[in-house]
Amino acid sequence: MSTGAGTERRGLRRAGGALFGRRARLRWVHLVLGGALLMPYWMLSTVVLGALDPAHGSLVQVLLYFAALALSLPMAAVTALVPTVRALEGAAARALCAPARAEEVSTGPARSWAARRRTALWYVLHVLFGGLVSGMTLAGAPFAVVLMVSPLGGPAVDDLVRFWQDRGFPSWLPGPLLGLALLLLILATSAGLGALLARWAPVLLGPTPEERLAAAERRATVLAQRNRLARELHDSVGHALSAVGIQASAAARVLRSDPEFAAEALQAIGETARAAVAELDAVLGLLREEDRADAGPAGPTLAGLDDLLRQLARTGVVVDAELAPGLHRLPTAVSRDAYRIVQEGLTNVLRHAGPAPAGLRVGLAADRLEIELTNPLGPARTSRPGGGRGLRGIGERAAVLRGGCAAGPTDDGTTWRLAVWLPLEGAR
Repeated sequence: MSTGAGTERRGLRRAGGALFGRRARLRWVHLVLGGALLMPYWMLSTVVLGALDPAHGSLVQVLLYFAALALSLPMAAVTALVPTVRALEGAAARALCAPARAEEVSTGPARSWAARRRTALWYVLHVLFGGLVSGMTLAGAPFAVVLMVSPLGGPAVDDLVRFWQDRGFPSWLPGPLLGLALLLLILATSAGLGALLARWAPVLLGPTPEERLAAAERRATVLAQRNRLARELHDSVGHALSAVGIQASAAARVLRSDPEFAAEALQAIGETARAAVAELDAVLGLLREEDRADAGPAGPTLAGLDDLLRQLARTGVVVDAELAPGLHRLPTAVSRDAYRIVQEGLTNVLRHAGPAPAGLRVGLAADRLEIELTNPLGPARTSRPGGGRGLRGIGERAAVLRGGCAAGPTDDGTTWRLAVWLPLEGAR
């Protein structure tokens, strides 16, 4: 019994919330707003149809009123083709209609005819349902109140009761009960029509397939930009921190025994830090979006490889470099990403192999740029893991330029080899 009573109470609470809750009140306001928007169209239609002529009988006048309502809807649909109507209706639906998927309701103007037609259909439903609920509220609510106070008597109340009894209402039906039923009918109609609009709002006011595709492309562009900035930060700052760490450790070890070397290491730390700050400022400049139209990619190119190799030499990584002539004439996008690839590869040497010799070859062959970086593997470490962010970033850079890369130990297990190839024809 207790379980059944609890279920019944919960059902009554849900029904009460659907009729009297905050969501129901907001939806009623939304519908009344639709009724207010209907009034100019309806008044113009009544004038056109002559529905206000007192010479018409009551039945004819009521029929003309409904005809004016039918004539109002096409006029409302035409005005709803204005692009800004979707922005206004979307904002009102989000705030008052309380749709289940409010984030799918657009608050921007309709930029295609498909979106405008859907907005017109929504607007027609809004003003139609709003007109019905507004009419019931304005006419039915006062009448329901009169019926509920009918036991108090009075000439006006008695005449009204007799009016409805003469038209078939049973005399035994008490006025308060009839008035309460009428109020519940108004509330139920408002709740039902409001729920229908809330269900249809994401469909009719939501983005069209073309708009969804455009939004997905914008999100993909933003994500690609973020990934590129993340790679730039990882390569520049990661390289600088690795170099600074090695140099600081070396300076600490020989600070007393070889002060001159320690001073050189500290000077190299300062130069590395200043270069990293300059690159960081260039990358963060893109995030500020001060000039999106002219915001180009930041960072050094292959023309700065000599500075990079000299910086690494101070950390103990001696690079045997073989650089092809004409690298400064490469397309900027290829040259910049190639520099970052070399920088990340040498940083990996510094991070995983320490101050060890490395071989670098940057060559041009068959309309593509080839990069090969090798370094010996230590006896205690026969291989290195290839799932780090650095190698993944190298692969992403190569893929963006429609190139490729391969990394891993050689067959004899003594050397780590990184090979990257980047096409030049499509990047020019």
